[in-house]
Amino acid sequence: MLLRNTDPFRDLDRLTQQLMGTTNRPAAMPMDAWREGDRFVIEFDLPGVSTESIDLDVERNVLTVRAERVARNGDWEPLAAERPRGAFSRQLVLGDNLDLDRIEAAYSDGVLRLVVPVAEKAKPRKIEISQSASGRAGEHAELTT
Repeated sequence: MLLRNTDPFRDLDRLTQQLMGTTNRPAAMPMDAWREGDRFVIEFDLPGVSTESIDLDVERNVLTVRAERVARNGDWEPLAAERPRGAFSRQLVLGDNLDLDRIEAAYSDGVLRLVVPVAEKAKPRKIEISQSASGRAGEHAELTT
């Protein structure tokens, strides 16, 4: 007699791991972000994704990145299938201090790199202080002859 230990939640756990990722295998679009001077850099790992399937949108201050890794077609039998397939997206809420009209995007070696400059209005600037003839700010000296 063959005893089989079944776990009714195994398939649910496997599906959850594929959708949400685990510590061993993260979600479908891992990201790094950092600041370099007057610009922010964001990189998304998208190996095996064609440039044509990547879509970037900015609406108000929300950046949306969509990509698709297509499944293989044809007569083949998978031996291991650990890489996520299908369409996936990620949204980032960007601050008002960034210039969303000047975002630069490049895709190379499976990495999508976005460079977002800091807006001119958000950059630190010096303010000149004027001095009136009397030496007090805000007062105007009047000369009478």
